[in-house]
Amino acid sequence: MAELGAHLTAASAVDDRPSIFEAVAQDSLMAALKPALQHLVKVLAESNPGRYGFLWRWFDEIYVLLDLLLQQHYLAGCSASFSENFYSLKRVPTGERRQQPLATAGLPKRQHWKSLLLLVLVPYLKGKLEKLVSSLREEDEYSIHPPSSSWKRFYRAFLAAYPFVNMTWEGWFLIQQLCYILGKAQHHSPLLWLAGVRLARLTAEDIQALEKKSSGATSSQTHSIKTQVQSAVRKALGGIAFSLSTGLSVSVFFLQFLDWWYSSENQETIKSLTALPTPPPPVHLDHGSSTALLPKLKTVCPLCRKIRVNATALSTSGFVFCYRCAYNYVKTHQRCPITGYATELQHLVKLYSPES
Repeated sequence: MAELGAHLTAASAVDDRPSIFEAVAQDSLMAALKPALQHLVKVLAESNPGRYGFLWRWFDEIYVLLDLLLQQHYLAGCSASFSENFYSLKRVPTGERRQQPLATAGLPKRQHWKSLLLLVLVPYLKGKLEKLVSSLREEDEYSIHPPSSSWKRFYRAFLAAYPFVNMTWEGWFLIQQLCYILGKAQHHSPLLWLAGVRLARLTAEDIQALEKKSSGATSSQTHSIKTQVQSAVRKALGGIAFSLSTGLSVSVFFLQFLDWWYSSENQETIKSLTALPTPPPPVHLDHGSSTALLPKLKTVCPLCRKIRVNATALSTSGFVFCYRCAYNYVKTHQRCPITGYATELQHLVKLYSPES
């Protein structure tokens, strides 16, 4: 009986390990959230630069501050980042398999602060580094420094080394994910290994504890001003986090839909469905006589049989004549001389050659 219990405990410890798809999906969630907010801030800044321009100038710093508050709220209350909690995952200190703490218990202080810094600071520094590299490359192309200056030699060496450093960094992540898929590693990301934690699925006890905690927080009454302020800040953060988590699933669907709708492949399908049918060629009233009027050379007027002067087209049929010939014929007969379509003087269209 004891052996059966030990076997079930070990099996449950293995089953709490999320799949690589869940792990990668929660990583890409925050990566998709920042560009969406950045686009929103850009639209606001372009609509009213005087009022919202500072949001665009200081977007990275404002975003990292909001991200810090959001991740701190979830790490303290759910032992997970915002995206990990969205996918019903939690962080567990590495090595704890048999008796996992509940998600409401929070992480140990060491793992908590490591997780917070790696969740917020590393993406911020990586984004700043990429912007620095981009600006240095532009400066290298239009540089005013002398070719032999020490500064130019330094940043050229930096630009030459950066692709290899970035390749090493991304390769580290790829190797870690492959080891995770093959079951040779507990972490799919080096950042989790540096933080000393691993990801695990939420258990039924975790979900009950989280629900009890949220219901207890709403029903508890505070008396002192300090506790009321803390409770108000906590409720505000909780409301923001709840609105983000509930609205994110709908917004992700619409983002995916818009991405599909404006994709190049779909645009070709839309054009083929919404394009108007090609109009048929003009139907001549008298086929024999009308075709006889058409000259063999395209630059000859069908009426005067000379090289066209002031080429003018009839918008009702598309045929081109001299302006004087078309004007006199339409004024007299009110129809196209080739097709017989009813035509007015307002249907004369002057054609301009590139040389003119």
